Amino acid sequence: MSLSTTKTSALRHRNFVLYLCARFLGAVAVQMQSVAVGWQVYALTGDALDLGLVGLAQFAPFVPLVLIAGQLADRFDRRRIIMLCYAVEMLCGLLLIGFTLTGLKVVWPVFAVVALYGSARAFMMPSSQAIVINLVPAESFSNAVALSSSSFQLAVITGPALGGVLYLAGPMTVYTTVSVLLGLSAILILSMRSLPWRTNGGEPMSWHTVLDGLHFVRSRPTVFGAISLDLFAVLFGGATALLPAYASDILHVGPTGLGLLRTAPGAGAALTAMLLAFAPISRHVGRWMFGGVAVFGAAIIVLGLSTSFPLSLAALFLLGAGDMVSVYIRHMLVQLETPDTIRGRVSAVNSVFIGASNELGEFESGLTAAWFGLTPAIIVGGAVTLAVAIVWMYGFPDLRTMDRFPHRIVETPSSDKRNSIKPKRRSGKRRHP
Repeated sequence: MSLSTTKTSALRHRNFVLYLCARFLGAVAVQMQSVAVGWQVYALTGDALDLGLVGLAQFAPFVPLVLIAGQLADRFDRRRIIMLCYAVEMLCGLLLIGFTLTGLKVVWPVFAVVALYGSARAFMMPSSQAIVINLVPAESFSNAVALSSSSFQLAVITGPALGGVLYLAGPMTVYTTVSVLLGLSAILILSMRSLPWRTNGGEPMSWHTVLDGLHFVRSRPTVFGAISLDLFAVLFGGATALLPAYASDILHVGPTGLGLLRTAPGAGAALTAMLLAFAPISRHVGRWMFGGVAVFGAAIIVLGLSTSFPLSLAALFLLGAGDMVSVYIRHMLVQLETPDTIRGRVSAVNSVFIGASNELGEFESGLTAAWFGLTPAIIVGGAVTLAVAIVWMYGFPDLRTMDRFPHRIVETPSSDKRNSIKPKRRSGKRRHP
């Protein structure tokens, strides 16, 4: 079956539209909250390391919870898991309102709330990634991925800019708006109809089944190469975590300028995602993947060298565009290669890699900035990202030479689940659709 689709075929399906709206509102809220938390923490301490600690606080509960969350996503209704996670994220916004009203003098309460948010995110990500392929028919999946990605990136554009503007009225204004948007997201998810698939609730829960996703990913060189490339590229390229300090100390702009800087990567990613919705990648998949990472790394280096606000915006725009290409390809590979019976657990493994790259990347950037200074930390991060892309090109030749995406796996009730988790090794060349 061809992956080509009509340009908006996924929008014909009610459940997908509701999911898309909820994801957009939730992402806008999180981006607004990120701007407010970053600016509030840096204004309180003036220490770039604390910006890295915000990322570490999110990541600390993420790893021990996300693999369990993947098991739950294969056993229970993914819609309700997502809805409950939005409700917990709304609670985080309400707690931040309370701390602000009482006059925040130290940053540890913010770190505690961010850790709670990280816990909710750990449970949401596997279900959120695994559910998309169940919301549309196979012929619309590529279109659904592109539309979901472009919607998210539109939120990444809107959220920081809106957060920066609303912060002029104070952080409480931002956190109140965040709480309302997350509440609406929960309601939209709850409004979705029952999905035409069954969760794997009869399978006993054990440490072995929790690790099934990891075994599956390790058995697929292209999937493992794609998600590990993203891990190490973004781990060393987490320059966006330093934007509050960069905006204040290098560019000398206020929270509105910071909002625009945070918006620029989303603008580049959103435009790229829209292009992919109209003209999806169908050939030279591996080349596109590594090309996107190379653009990402080069843009970080330009950002580190820049002292010009327009040049910095342009570099961040290209950073987002390059990242979107690799994100699109990775998501397609993971979902198309994975049977639905373990899609939650495989998505959990993917989430571990994403979470490690984002939150640990933020901590790494904050730590190197504290050690070596802001500008050297950004430049070195971009250079290491380029080096990672080169090493992975030779370490994963199957991914580098991959031409087309695989077929979507279609399961029948009599399918042998264990065989799908541990496939036989193929001989010869990879078959393409």
